[in-house]
Amino acid sequence: MAHETTHFLSRVENGIATVSLNRPDRKNPLTFDSYAELRDWFRALVYDDEIKAVVFASNGGNFSSGGDVHDIIGPLTRMNMKELLQFTRMTGDLVKAMVNCGKPVIAAIDGICVGAGAIIAMASDLRIGTPEAKTAFLFTRVGLAGCDMGACAILPRIIGQGRAAELLYTGRSMSAEEGERWGFFNKLVTADALEAEAQQWAERIAAGPNFAHMMTKTMLAQEWSMSIEQAIEAEAQAQAICMQTGDFERAYNAFVAKEKPVFEGD
Repeated sequence: MAHETTHFLSRVENGIATVSLNRPDRKNPLTFDSYAELRDWFRALVYDDEIKAVVFASNGGNFSSGGDVHDIIGPLTRMNMKELLQFTRMTGDLVKAMVNCGKPVIAAIDGICVGAGAIIAMASDLRIGTPEAKTAFLFTRVGLAGCDMGACAILPRIIGQGRAAELLYTGRSMSAEEGERWGFFNKLVTADALEAEAQQWAERIAAGPNFAHMMTKTMLAQEWSMSIEQAIEAEAQAQAICMQTGDFERAYNAFVAKEKPVFEGD
């Protein structure tokens, strides 16, 4: 499934999956079909041992313009409450699938990154941007609440409560410089260097102890709702499990031999 997608682009090379939306002429909007296929694709990653990391890339100078005005926004105005709730739950399921996919996700963001596109960037583990990146959680600008697809839970944890509140109330664009200064972007690079930089990060992660990376991602998500005591105990159990892996022993043997460890993910 990781190799064959219909409503977005995907390729897998050397353990790294690179995906991107494929409507560059319209700044890569999402449709009902691409939402659903992305959700199912990320859900399936849990069971795919070939893929070690994911790069969610831009296409044609833009990341995503969010939900398509004609293909999504228009039809939503004609739906009843049951149909609307089915849609909003489906979009939220995409975020849950990204959070629970077991693989580190790197968003490579150029140009427009707004609405649901900004949510996909937010739901990624790491974000690399360009100086031209413009990120906006613009839901209030179309008459909706800022609490969409987990934004009120996740965004404050990345950039802080006050900054998140400002973006979610106003719907204004966050510049690339603001995004880096606030911690939304891990790094800014030129547009020409964006894809290579994201791939290098993914390669470094993919070469690491991938079972342990899965455990790290799991703990990062689960510990949001834990007390400090619960988190420390959960991490004790997670680390004890990792100490039973072959990669832990490989790292020790490599250290003793003064060599660089070669991890195999088990």
